[in-house]
Amino acid sequence: MSEMKVDQLADAVLSGQRRALARAITLIESTRADHREEADRLLEKLMPHAGNSIRVGISGVPGVGKSTFIEAFGNHVVDQGHRIAVLAVDPSSKRSGGSILGDKTRMETLSRNPGAFIRPSPAGRTLGGVARRTRETMLICEAAGFDVVLVETVGVGQSETAVAEMTDMFLLLLLPGGGDELQGIKKGIVELADMILVNKADGDMEKPARRSVAEYRNALHMLRPATMDWKVPVQTCSALTSAGVDAAWDQVEAFRDVMTQAGHLQARREAQSQDWMWTEISEGLIQRLRDDPDLQDLLRTSEQAVRDGRQSPVTAARHLISRFLKVDPS
Repeated sequence: MSEMKVDQLADAVLSGQRRALARAITLIESTRADHREEADRLLEKLMPHAGNSIRVGISGVPGVGKSTFIEAFGNHVVDQGHRIAVLAVDPSSKRSGGSILGDKTRMETLSRNPGAFIRPSPAGRTLGGVARRTRETMLICEAAGFDVVLVETVGVGQSETAVAEMTDMFLLLLLPGGGDELQGIKKGIVELADMILVNKADGDMEKPARRSVAEYRNALHMLRPATMDWKVPVQTCSALTSAGVDAAWDQVEAFRDVMTQAGHLQARREAQSQDWMWTEISEGLIQRLRDDPDLQDLLRTSEQAVRDGRQSPVTAARHLISRFLKVDPS
């Protein structure tokens, strides 16, 4: 892509053209080296126009109804006069590398809403429930005029915390259940939450959901809040009936106001940008090492030696790094 075409694509994104936005994200997500250079140029042109949204990360236990909640939440946000971009990350198969990417079909009404944009992406090998280029995708959506960005992770696990490190607010969805579930999802992810919603609070589950809210509120007294000057709200909601969805959006707006006035929002984003830089350095160096033509034979023999137990992973890694940096391993 020539410099002129990159400029044209950037202008089309800034004018809000949805096809251009989808094309720009595809370019950002590409792993081809020539595409990476074009994507970097595109990002440089769009970054001055980004940063004007509230970024919300959403995670939850399997079966909690993340997609149903996001659809109800997204439609409500659009009704309030906002434009919302949903970045839904689907798990990738370790065998085939493929992903189902079914979130868009599960959010049928939201996907047809002209004020919403849904982009499913495969997680690939990236840990933390997010895709490798989720940060860049957020910036592109902001440049296209979306002032609310939601990042839906693949689910709750030990590494499902990366989304909290790239968004302004981390929303955790839970099922009615209470204390036993709190142990099952691990305390660490609860400590990162800026808001906890107990979903499916309808019908016979309404009373259990209220009991769960009381238990989670009591549990939070023993934990340090994820964000200074903010008391983590714990509320019920029903994505099926939309009950409590408006209250959840009110909390998002209140969070943004508190963070902005206290200066925490800017400080958090600055720290996230610094972490992003070091992540890119780390991943970039690893990729350079893997692709180094002078190391291909040594990579294969080292991997085989480690598998056979003839060499420790630590020794093999040090030897490979030394050869890559062209220094004496001793």
